[in-house]
Amino acid sequence: MDLTAAVDVIRAPLGEILPRVSAVLSEAIAHRAAAELSGNCPHSPFKTHGDPPGDPGTAITTAEMAALAPMARAEGTWQGRAWMAGAEVPVLAVHSDATARGALLVLVRTEEAPVPAEALAGVRALWDLVTAHRDRMAAEAVPGALGQRRAAAAARPPAIAELVDAHGAALSALLGVLRGRDLDDRTARARAVDLAVSSLAELRARTDRDQALVEEPAGDAFARLAASLRPELRGLSVRLDLGPPGTEEGADRLLAADVANAARAVVRAVVHAMLNEQGPGQDGAPRPVHRVHIGWKVGEGELRATVRDDGPGVLRRTALDARRVGERLAALGGRLDVDAVPEWGTTVTATVPLGPPQPAREDPLDVLRARELEVLERLARGRRNRQIAQELHISESTVKFHVANILEKLGVTSRGEAAALAHTWGATDS
Repeated sequence: MDLTAAVDVIRAPLGEILPRVSAVLSEAIAHRAAAELSGNCPHSPFKTHGDPPGDPGTAITTAEMAALAPMARAEGTWQGRAWMAGAEVPVLAVHSDATARGALLVLVRTEEAPVPAEALAGVRALWDLVTAHRDRMAAEAVPGALGQRRAAAAARPPAIAELVDAHGAALSALLGVLRGRDLDDRTARARAVDLAVSSLAELRARTDRDQALVEEPAGDAFARLAASLRPELRGLSVRLDLGPPGTEEGADRLLAADVANAARAVVRAVVHAMLNEQGPGQDGAPRPVHRVHIGWKVGEGELRATVRDDGPGVLRRTALDARRVGERLAALGGRLDVDAVPEWGTTVTATVPLGPPQPAREDPLDVLRARELEVLERLARGRRNRQIAQELHISESTVKFHVANILEKLGVTSRGEAAALAHTWGATDS
């Protein structure tokens, strides 16, 4: 495999990696479509590229991919005929175990001849490289990639379309049996029940596959964090105290992969910063960090990760910014709090929302001019027009003019509604 081509693949934006893999492999292995099923892209673990076989409008499904996974996993590659997009075609399935969850690549070939062993070795090497590269990006929680994945959290058209197709096929089959006139009632009911049971089983299996790729329990996510930190602290005189989430702290709560990855990356960066930002105590003697405590708690809408040390208490936000901690959290709408107390150590708390960040509300008072805001502030405090006129040194008729404009601009019909908006949006805080 040409190393230059491999570099070109991993430099591509995340959404273009599969097309570039397909292009690189097309010379050695002629194929008409490529598909992947992996766990290192939290919101789109299943992707396709090219022109799949089958009837017009059909597409490769995760169920078809999952059927090939065990065979490819056993030997690393598998080639033969398989059902893809509703047609039996020659395929090459390649499994990568470069990550814990693995990744499957399937090429829908245009010829039957077996792929030579040397070509298979090149395909496996490239797929291992791509899989490891994307997993590192996910594990390090690169801000740009986090933002792209979170933006896709609420919109997964391929998965939704596949579920719609599956529901439609199942319902069509049921209606066909129930409307058929060549079956008696008892036989029709039995066939309908069989169809319904098999369809429900497939839908549940599909959901389980999808969930396993894009979510993990908070307790398991914390265990992976601990496993990654222990080797890094080995040889240092630092005790690692762990406060994993228990049942009450949401250990069984499923976390989106981008949330879990970001939390792990942030905690690792904070621990490294704490170990590096050691300073003297009040007596001037060095005061190293001897203990680091890490705890996670999952609430209704957020994951809160706390890291606390017993060092000199000199850690500053700038040291964490240099490690892109705040940037990683901002990509998910999270926040960071640093509490450093000299001689007592530092506590860093990172909060990550479990869902997509809510768009900022537009302040309705932005449409008002400065004088109108002054009038609204006094109106909200219960002043009458004459009092407002006296305080602002303007005529009462001018106050009435401003009040009318305020009501129109805010889209309200009474002074009370305008006052309520003023209190809600802080016009009375000064």
